[in-house]
This record gives sequence, C-alpha cells and structure tokens, in this order.
Amino acid sequence: MSVSKPPPPPSTSHLAIPPSSSSTPSSSASSPSATPHSTGPPPPSPVKISMQEHFAINVCPGPILPIPQISDFFPRFHDYPCTPPPPREKKILKEETFNGETGGGYKDGERRGENDGDREEAVDSDDDDTYLGTLEFSLLFDQENNCLHCTIHKAKGLKAMDSNGLADPYVKLHLLPGASKANKLRTKTLKNTLNPVWNETLVYHGITAADMTTKTLRLCVCDMDRLGRNEFIGEVRVALKKLKEGENKRYNMGLERIAQNKETNNQTVEQGAVVAEEERGRILVSLCYNTEKGCLLVGIIRCAHLAAMDSNGYSDPFVKIILQPDMGKKSKYKTSVKKKTLNPEFNEEFSYEVSLDQLAKKTLEISVWDYDLGMSNDFIGGVELGINANGQRLRHWFECLKNKGKKVEYWHTLTQQGAPSSDKAD
Repeated sequence: MSVSKPPPPPSTSHLAIPPSSSSTPSSSASSPSATPHSTGPPPPSPVKISMQEHFAINVCPGPILPIPQISDFFPRFHDYPCTPPPPREKKILKEETFNGETGGGYKDGERRGENDGDREEAVDSDDDDTYLGTLEFSLLFDQENNCLHCTIHKAKGLKAMDSNGLADPYVKLHLLPGASKANKLRTKTLKNTLNPVWNETLVYHGITAADMTTKTLRLCVCDMDRLGRNEFIGEVRVALKKLKEGENKRYNMGLERIAQNKETNNQTVEQGAVVAEEERGRILVSLCYNTEKGCLLVGIIRCAHLAAMDSNGYSDPFVKIILQPDMGKKSKYKTSVKKKTLNPEFNEEFSYEVSLDQLAKKTLEISVWDYDLGMSNDFIGGVELGINANGQRLRHWFECLKNKGKKVEYWHTLTQQGAPSSDKAD
C-alpha cells in the first residue's frame, strides 16, 4: 500500500494560468488536449513512501522512552530481611569467651568497658556468616527433688536459613556425656522469625548432685524444615558443676558451630564407667509402711533416661515389682504400658499386706521392661531394695522401716544386674 504525495506549489514563474486551467484540477488532469497547450513544465510525479515510514514519521517524532516497570510503583526495601546486629553486641560476645563461664556466657548487668578498640576492630572485620546469633536462657538445680529446670527465654539475631531470609527455629537440649534420645528435650518451633521468644521451661528429672559435677548441658538451635532434614544453626555448652544448688542463673551466650570445650571431652573418657552404668536409666520409687493397715505401700512414680530398645529409638516401658521371698500372686504387680517414651510417668501405687517384722527380712525387686506385642518383652534394667542391698538402696529401705507412716522417695539407677531372679519376661 502506498500514499501519493501532493506536488509542491508552483514557483512565481508559473503564475500565469491559461484559460483552460479555470476548470477543476481533475478535469484538466483528465483532459489530454490541455497538456500540450500549458506553458509550464508537467507536474512532477507523486512521491511514494511506505506505510512503515509513514508511521515512523507521525508516531515516533522523538527518542524512545523506557517503559515503566511494576517495580517503579512498588519499590523494594533494600534492608530486607533485617539488618545485622550492631557491632557492640558482637564485641560483647567475643570478649565473654575469655570469661570464666564456659562458652562465653555472662550474667545480666555485666558489661565490658568500651576501651578495647583492638577487639572491636577485629569483630568488625569478621565475615557476617560467622555471626550465628545469641541464646538467652536460665538454669535452676533443685536438689531436693533432683530436678534441673532449664528455661529457654529467647534468641536474637539468628542466621537466616530459609529462602525467604528467615528461619523456623527451635532449641533441643542434651546432657553430655552420653547424649541420646533418653536425655533429649526440645522446645516448640516458632515460624518465620530470626528473633524467637519461647519462655518455655524444660525439666530434667533424676539429676543428682553427682551428675552436676560430671555433666555438661548442650543447647542446640536448629531450623525446622518439613521437606528435608532440619538444619543446625549453632550451639552453646554449660558445665553444670558451676551451677550452685538453688541458684537461678541466667545466661546470654553466643552460638557457635563447634563449641570448644576440652574439659567436656576429658570427662567423656574419665567417666566412661559411670556412664555405662547409667545408660539403662533411673527410676523414682516411694516407700511407706502403714502401721494402721499393716501393709507396705510401694509407689512407682516415674522413670528417666531409659535405654532405647525399639528400632525407632524409643521404648514402650512398664514396671514390675516382686516382694521376695515369693508370696504367690499377691507379691507380683505390674504398671500400665507407656508407649514410645524414654521418660515415662506412671504415678501408680501398690500395697503388700505384711508385718513389719517379716518386711525386714524381705527384698523388693523392681524391674523395667520394654513391651513387645507378640514377642517376649525386653529387659531394660532393675534394682533391688532390701537388707541385702548396699549404698543408697539400703539407706532407702532402712528409712522406710524407721519412719513408719512417712513416704520416702529415692531415685535409683537401673542396672542389668538388677534382673529379677524368679520372673520371666512375660
């Protein structure tokens, strides 16, 4: 398709128009006889231009402007997801590694001076990836009830682990040496945050004063991932021997990839024999002789840190008690079965009708078993209380006979040597 361009206007030399030119231009152009009588030159042929050139001339008279983007109307925040913590906090954590606390912890209110400029410059030069965040928690040892209370308060400035620049953090606790599912505790998971606040208290039962001198508490902060394995962010370790009985001590420690604690590694080797004995678990038992009814009340309260007997890393424990010498069916009792747990809580009580004189000559056998459907039950560990026992087991038995009418509770260590002599794993 082409468009005819109109001819340019005639010059002043062609102003003289013959009489035949008074007609319409179309008639003069269509009349072939009028052409030889015209005095001027013939009109030039029309100039033809393409449609593309026509649009280019009329539509694009100037430079091409950039097309607006949608991001121009919705600007991005360049400080997303969050700015790194100020250097001052990182400086405190670095300095506290030289403190007496294991892993660099410090109490509330303790602050370093601001005159150490060399250390501050060293922190500022560190790579951002080396900063994993801080964890704030408190510990309380209750020796009367043999409990260790661990309150997880909050974490701050955690390293982003997910693609959205955030994390789904939780905290899990282990007792070292001998970390296993039996002494594992875990907080709830908080979604999409780098500054989680838990304020959650986890309790270890069956912790004695001897454990406080040999054990180390490890707190790991992890990121939960439903589609894959949970990712490790960082950890801190606290030697429990530095925690005094009844003292509620607060910590604010920097997370590390590998906590340097040579003292804990030495304890792992030195206390190997003790750990092997305690791997079977512990049981909390109460004894009370009721003089009015003439019976012995045996309470099975709970177990802690039991050995895992099933392939899933757990057990289905229950407890059996026998008063020897055997008194028939009245001497055997069994608790209910607790499914998939290594720290079961029973709170069940059993009664034996026996005189105080006869009780002094008897032995109470307590055994913990793992229930297996359609198969023989697995023996986890046991303990014997009586006149032939020794140590704390004998002390528990004597206090029961001495303090009639008073409930006496003791934690006892389960051992493989404590298997009942006249009972089958039914």
